[in-house]
Amino acid sequence: MSTIPLPAAKAWDLAAEGYATFSRRQMSSYSARALELVGVDARSRVLDVAAGPGTLTLLAAPQVAEVQAIDFSPEMVRLLREQAEKAGLGNVEARLGDGQRLPYADASFDAAFSMFGLMLFPDRRRGFAEMFRVLRPGGVAVVSSWAPVAESSLMRTVYAALRATGSITEEPAPIYSSLENPEVFAGEMRDAGFAGVSIQRHTSMVTFPSPGSFLEHMLRGSAPLTVMRYEVGEAEWRRREEIMRAYLEENYRPNAPLTTTALLGIGHRPEN
Repeated sequence: MSTIPLPAAKAWDLAAEGYATFSRRQMSSYSARALELVGVDARSRVLDVAAGPGTLTLLAAPQVAEVQAIDFSPEMVRLLREQAEKAGLGNVEARLGDGQRLPYADASFDAAFSMFGLMLFPDRRRGFAEMFRVLRPGGVAVVSSWAPVAESSLMRTVYAALRATGSITEEPAPIYSSLENPEVFAGEMRDAGFAGVSIQRHTSMVTFPSPGSFLEHMLRGSAPLTVMRYEVGEAEWRRREEIMRAYLEENYRPNAPLTTTALLGIGHRPEN
């Protein structure tokens, strides 16, 4: 078991460069769908909680008046600022902070998002409550979480490669107390005050031109694997990497489609 938990800034600082480079293509599909569900426009003031390297922020900014992005990882915030400046997006402000204690006034935003961030909060209920607090009446929130591993051919392949190294013994079982469970997801949003709550599935497909490119995506685009590499050391990591490479050479056909499924929770702050 890792000594650096995923709800710790250090894990995401370590993973930031690779995550930003290798995961954006896959993650953009979910962010684009979240923005479609809300229907933002040129007057919208938007909040991106646990924004990471800014996948949603960078998609939203050309469509809206302002995006406030917050993350607890200094490296993620640095990358987000760098990308926003490079894209000439003057309506983005990225800051370091805790999504469980948002530094914004009540009723400040028309829409709030957390793409695969709030699901990892130590206190998810506090995270939902804070998103609700900063939304104006009539505002909309979208939060995403991964569906169980069994619904993702990409993740099943990743875990099979890890099993081959001995790093894990079995594929993770569903965690019914987490946001993987649509009933828990909807219940926590309603408990925070959201109305009209719905949970939708969205599936993204990705292909890789070779087993080697798949491996690079796995190793550099995954925070858990980046942390594992840091903890086991380079010599042991090289051994595991070669085993994973051999597994993928045998089991992944170039350009074969792989899918990942996410749950998108949508909720509204009532007008009254």
